[in-house]
Amino acid sequence: MARAYHSTVSAPALTSPRSTWAAWLPVVAWAAVIFAFSSVPSLATDLGTWDTILRKIAHVTEYAILGALLTRAVRRPGLALALAVLYSASDEVHQLFVEGRHGSPLDVLIDTAGALAGVIAWQRLTARRARS
Repeated sequence: MARAYHSTVSAPALTSPRSTWAAWLPVVAWAAVIFAFSSVPSLATDLGTWDTILRKIAHVTEYAILGALLTRAVRRPGLALALAVLYSASDEVHQLFVEGRHGSPLDVLIDTAGALAGVIAWQRLTARRARS
């Protein structure tokens, strides 16, 4: 019978205040990094098309990290993805209030793809650890 990726961790270890801090502190710190980047009035460069490509790669990367951290914290991939999508949408709304920035539904989709990649990567990593 296949074991769930989190079954090797005991219940008391998951519910202690120390483990809660250890699980959520990286999530909050990374969300703060994303918020800080979103608060910068303009991240544009003179690179033309490359500017757009690099910014979209940055979106995927930052949300892949968030997706992995959320999966680590909540241990439920679907919930982790939903939380990442909600944060992405709130981040795009935040950008509507930052001079020189704009919110974009396309960016939410790109962020969602990144978060999904992070969730999948975390699941594979923990599954590999459980097998070894």
